[in-house]
Amino acid sequence: MSDIMEKYVTNYLRELDVISWIGLSSIAFATFLWWLKKSKEGNDGFKCDVDPKKQSVHWEKEDGVRASPLMTGEPLKSLVSGVETLHDNFLHGFKLSEGGPCVGWRPGPDQGFKWITYQQVLDRVQHFGSGLLLEGATSDPSQFIGIFSQNRVEWKVVEQACNSYSMVIVPLYDTLGPESVQHIINQCQLNIVVVDNCTKATTLLTGVKEDKYKVKLIVVIDDVTDDVKQLSEETGVKVVKMAEVEERGKNDLKDFVPPKATDLHTVCYTSGTTGLPKGAMLSHRNVIANFNGAFAIGRTSFLKMGKDDVHISYLPLAHMMERVVAAQVYSVGASIGFFQGDVKLLLGDVATLRPTIFPMVPRLINKFYDKIWAGASQSFIKKFLLEKAVNAKLAKLKQGIVTRNTIWDKLVFGKIQNMMGGRIRLCITGAAPVSIDVINFMRVALGIPFSEGYGQTEATAAISITLPGDYHSSSVGTPVLCNVIKLVDVPEKNYFVKDNKGEVCVKGTNVFQGYYRDEEKTKQAFDEDGWLHTGDVGMWLPSGALKIIDRKKHIFKLAQGEYIAPEKMNKSLSNRQLLHRCSCTGIA
Repeated sequence: MSDIMEKYVTNYLRELDVISWIGLSSIAFATFLWWLKKSKEGNDGFKCDVDPKKQSVHWEKEDGVRASPLMTGEPLKSLVSGVETLHDNFLHGFKLSEGGPCVGWRPGPDQGFKWITYQQVLDRVQHFGSGLLLEGATSDPSQFIGIFSQNRVEWKVVEQACNSYSMVIVPLYDTLGPESVQHIINQCQLNIVVVDNCTKATTLLTGVKEDKYKVKLIVVIDDVTDDVKQLSEETGVKVVKMAEVEERGKNDLKDFVPPKATDLHTVCYTSGTTGLPKGAMLSHRNVIANFNGAFAIGRTSFLKMGKDDVHISYLPLAHMMERVVAAQVYSVGASIGFFQGDVKLLLGDVATLRPTIFPMVPRLINKFYDKIWAGASQSFIKKFLLEKAVNAKLAKLKQGIVTRNTIWDKLVFGKIQNMMGGRIRLCITGAAPVSIDVINFMRVALGIPFSEGYGQTEATAAISITLPGDYHSSSVGTPVLCNVIKLVDVPEKNYFVKDNKGEVCVKGTNVFQGYYRDEEKTKQAFDEDGWLHTGDVGMWLPSGALKIIDRKKHIFKLAQGEYIAPEKMNKSLSNRQLLHRCSCTGIA
């Protein structure tokens, strides 16, 4: 999305010229105004339920194990009585929404968002779920439904229908590659797949025609073309438009068949580091526990959410981070706006939607940071003003103050904040590390705490999360309330628990059930005591925060969160006759 980012940043810097002519003489006036307002400025309420100086404590149940200081007894299952599944969760949000908007989309770049309410979504969920049953699906956790689509309203309708009729959703996505898609369809024996367009329908039908896998029903969200209809006849695979499935279900409604907390919710395939992807089995309890356990860290403060909040959905729903955040949004009756499907249009979508919740991946954060500084460096005055603004707000950050009520927000950062809608109050990043300098820049530029999460699919999503007030270390924060953490020796890399260093191991209600139909890799993931071994090496800081310092295995993450195994590339490249020696690194 470099072109659109460059456009927005260039416009921002061009408009900065309006104040640049003031030159150095404006600094004295700015300083005076800042001093005048100083007594009125505060923390903007960004406090925390957890003391940043005591982010973890020894768990009373087992020696050498640490937990959130908010944890009482066992790892958290749910904060709300009676909400144990994602079906329960949506109904709870439905009540809290009071008839409010649930999901929205933008039909075109020059248009606003259109919305449908929680009631309308619930109706579509029942219509589609009933329609699936009439098409031969069963209300049982053994019924897997594939979905091969970009983020959109229908993605969530399909997912919630699975949640409400005890089916299991299995996401597919383009970046997996055709070999991995074939592997997933075969391993999960997917006989029903929902796709967003006929391009993907053609891909699946061609695979069936080439005898790579068997699919019985393809549901297409968009219109079905004549070419797809022809392929459907040739392969014997039924192809039907999603609207037709909903209409059929509407005319023959079936009661919801709610799942149990321990029932499987999804099989989420992770990027293969040395081969084909592995399917992490996650239950309803896993997801409910994870978002409750993460947001409980600041549910009365910096992570507090309500029905008036708005989330921008652009991170792939095929990944668990986005689905966990969406589940939390549903839990309070808040709303989700979907981007148009093109990252080049993302900032336009954000400016129009004006979200309050904006998860960001490191790749986007780093690009934003680089473009701002590169543009400012073209002019001495621009660079001077930006440096002055950053340093002034960093000084407040060191005091634990996060605010957007300074003169520097009026002169410099206000343009950045307005570019992103002007209402963002909660940003969370994850998937890969972000440098402390970059994330602190985002905190002062946007005037919000900006939390960083650490986790992996095998723990549903979050294992720990950083806190407001802890802006000095590059830690990954406090354990979430649904898991406990311990370190174990990694002798081959000279990391020992006696030195307060070791592999990060996790146990809790967010830990997955194992890899689907892969007993060997499941056994490798857990030790004999049931601890999930993350493969990351960490240490406990004096504050009780967890810090990641190394990887146990020789793999690394790109900025967009994909795992890369350099040994795999080295082996392939080493077979080339013209290469004597090679080295692999990650640049994103």
